[in-house]
Amino acid sequence: MEKNEFIENLRNLISGEKDETAVLANTAAYIKEVYGWFWIGFYIVRGDELVLGPFQGSVACYRIKKGRGVCGTSWQKNATIVVPDVEDFPGHIACSSLSKSEIVVPLRDSQGEVRAVLDIDSDELATFGEQEQEVMEATARIVEKQIFE
Repeated sequence: MEKNEFIENLRNLISGEKDETAVLANTAAYIKEVYGWFWIGFYIVRGDELVLGPFQGSVACYRIKKGRGVCGTSWQKNATIVVPDVEDFPGHIACSSLSKSEIVVPLRDSQGEVRAVLDIDSDELATFGEQEQEVMEATARIVEKQIFE
């Protein structure tokens, strides 16, 4: 699916809904339906940890400290991180041994503070390139405006 079509469909899907859980759940489901990646979900900032939120895929880690693993590092750096091979990422948290590559995109509130991260894992190496990063960052911007503003 082309980026613009994906984004427009997402906007239509979550339009008018302000409940965080509902928006995150349907966004994860939509990404899974379109791309079929191994694991798609959100970790939500709760104090000094990321706590597992709505997701699509196998069971996952419940809590991640700031600066730990790909998710915690994305939160700490307030930046998207693309990992072509999770075995090469220092401190990678292996919630599943099937995960081979990963992208994590922060979601920010109107003050620029990270409130959640979108975490996507693939069971294939080097799944996420510039195009996937661009689409998932656009996805994050739409979702954060919907629920954090």
